[in-house]
Amino acid sequence: MAKATFDVPELTPYTEVPAVTPGAMAHSAPFVSKAEFQGPLGFPGELVEDWQTRAIDKMGELLGKYRSLRVYLDSCVKCGACTDKCHYFLGTQDPKNMPVGRQDLMRKVYRRYFTLGGRLFPKLVGAEDFTKEVLDDWYSYFHQCSQCRRCSVFCPYGIDTAEISMAAREIMDSIGVGQKYCNEIIGKVYKIGNNLGLPGPALVDTLEGLEEDVFDETGVKVRYPIDEEGAEILLVTPSADFFAEPHVDGLIGYGKVFHAAGVSWTLSSHASEAANFGMFIGSYDNMRRVAQRIREAAIALKVKRIVFGECGHAWRVAYSFLNTLAGPWDFLDPRYPVPQHICEFTHDLIEQGRLTFDKSENDDKVITFHDSCNVARASRMGEVPGGQFEIPRAIIRATCNHFYDMDEDTIRDRTFCCGGGGGLLTDDLIELRVKGAKPRLDALNNVMQEKGVTHMAAICAICKSQFTKVLPYYGMEMDQIVSLHQLVSNAIVLEGGEDDDEEDAPAAA
Repeated sequence: MAKATFDVPELTPYTEVPAVTPGAMAHSAPFVSKAEFQGPLGFPGELVEDWQTRAIDKMGELLGKYRSLRVYLDSCVKCGACTDKCHYFLGTQDPKNMPVGRQDLMRKVYRRYFTLGGRLFPKLVGAEDFTKEVLDDWYSYFHQCSQCRRCSVFCPYGIDTAEISMAAREIMDSIGVGQKYCNEIIGKVYKIGNNLGLPGPALVDTLEGLEEDVFDETGVKVRYPIDEEGAEILLVTPSADFFAEPHVDGLIGYGKVFHAAGVSWTLSSHASEAANFGMFIGSYDNMRRVAQRIREAAIALKVKRIVFGECGHAWRVAYSFLNTLAGPWDFLDPRYPVPQHICEFTHDLIEQGRLTFDKSENDDKVITFHDSCNVARASRMGEVPGGQFEIPRAIIRATCNHFYDMDEDTIRDRTFCCGGGGGLLTDDLIELRVKGAKPRLDALNNVMQEKGVTHMAAICAICKSQFTKVLPYYGMEMDQIVSLHQLVSNAIVLEGGEDDDEEDAPAAA
């Protein structure tokens, strides 16, 4: 078991609503961004002198720009439906981690400056001045929200705490109080092309190594190309797929699927990152700058279609915003959806009978599946509602003999967050991450005890990284988390050898 400098909650068969402990996580806050990370994103390098005025002005701008934000701040009736739905409250017991408690941090400032009652009778309507103490509370607790949107599923008014959290972070960035982790990462994308700062030569070396490994394993020459002009498919995948386990095992699986489908494909060193942390900080301008790199790469490489790898929030940005961020995509082949998820691509091939699997290759595993938040509650897959739930499970059933779901109240659109999403996957927030993972790991532990589950599959890079880190805190093994396409990679039966002509083969539907 990993050692902790804080109390790790005990797992229980079912997550229980804890006793409230005010201020339990008031000490938790991520490192503040330095000027060198703020500047490239267009933000002040430190807290500006007139920060209060500028913050209120920025709030007014966002209220005018996003009508939904004003609706969310006005419509809460304190019904309590959301109070026990946040994994961070369930894991930390801090009432400011109740969704309504977090919303109220912004709501009381909004009422003070943007409502008549708040201007005239602030105490009567719960309005407060935007003081430095309030700003400190914002910085702490708006970085204790993974923007998973679980609370909005249960809210009778559909209030989206994620959007409020994004707005709060954008306001703080605009006055020079940004988060180091997110802002440094976005800067790396602008400078190098991906979150991890991996230069092109390193990517080439990694991909050549994968080709050798796969050939040694299978005797089949599976290519992992990069920057190949004229390829049919541009694969945009999270940079973690290039080196970290279990991520890289998923990338190996993508390549095997493309090989079996007989399609030409390529990665791009210019757009070697599917993730878009601009969403986490609520900055449309930075979301757009990151997304534009994908468009630039697609045009430069003359591809016909774009496929996204396993990354939860990357798929949310792609599915919900890619056309407005970086469209139109009229230069791509209109026969294919823009964008397309690798799971959709693989599932289509399975439905057509074009992939062959030996399911016994995964018989050393009993699998369950973690629905990642941004896939589950902010996107779809396929042509029918709920495809984002059924397609990954169909792939697992096609590649594994032993699969069991976790408790129904903890999966699909009710899924619990991994505890590390929303720009919180940083070690300066490890206590929050470990405690926030408890509800998901309660459900995992339960199905391990009842069904003998040994591994949990996921289709999100952040989820995989988070679980690898936090599972040992609860006495589990870090390799119990696997990529979905790792299972595909294990089971797929490849045919042919080095002389196969991939580019002349028919394209997958």
